[in-house]
Amino acid sequence: MKLKVITSLVLVFGFFVFSSFIEKQKGQEFQAKAYYFSKSKMDLGKWGARLSEAQKKNVEARMKNRLEKSYVLSFNKEESVFIEEDQLDAISGATDSWGKNFAPGKQYKNVKTNTQLQEQEFYGKKFLVNDVLQPIAWSLESETKQIGNYSCFKATASIPTDDLTWYSFSWDKLRRTTASDSTAVKEVKMTQVEAWYTLQIPVRHGPLEYWGLPGLILEVSADNTTMLCSKLVINPDEVIEIEAPSKGKEVSKIEYRDIITEKMKEFRNNRRRR
Repeated sequence: MKLKVITSLVLVFGFFVFSSFIEKQKGQEFQAKAYYFSKSKMDLGKWGARLSEAQKKNVEARMKNRLEKSYVLSFNKEESVFIEEDQLDAISGATDSWGKNFAPGKQYKNVKTNTQLQEQEFYGKKFLVNDVLQPIAWSLESETKQIGNYSCFKATASIPTDDLTWYSFSWDKLRRTTASDSTAVKEVKMTQVEAWYTLQIPVRHGPLEYWGLPGLILEVSADNTTMLCSKLVINPDEVIEIEAPSKGKEVSKIEYRDIITEKMKEFRNNRRRR
């Protein structure tokens, strides 16, 4: 009962903020850019237990371009485009070509039409992933905190891990998939997500697969990764182009996940034969 009251108050407050926001934006097309920085903690598992602290730091330095990333979210009231900024390898000075095969490509979301278009490139072949937005059953909390100049509310959700990382691949994911094929009950690994959104920017956008809250998501934490908005530019002088990607073989998220899984199986089998 208490949670329902809190949720109602948040939505009512959001309505008044949204009304004020719309009044301020009359006469101009609202658009903005949010700059995010993400940082992940590296889990070295049993292998890491055998390393010295110096060796662990050396591994982290070599993996820096995979553990720390920068992104830009360009958006208006209904559409958004999310891209990762290229970063150089801390050791070699080159871009991470291997990691790009499993990184999220240019992502377009439209919250009005519930559609998502995403460019993906896997070993030189281009794909256009056309699907619906990730459904998220958010739980709105009463806790608040300040992020920069913005007052934020907390929201939480439990989301199937594979739905959040459909563009990626791991041998653990393959093992779980193979195991579930031989059992009656399929294992569904879940990711607990904590997000912070601001009603001062009353749009339903957010980074990566996250969206659907009453305000812009400024911070989100899932598993060992936290993504934080470090800079927000509203209605800049230059026009922000928000264009949906259109190149590549059109597939769904599930179809794309199946394609890279089968390809990785093929790589593994070829190595074993050699």
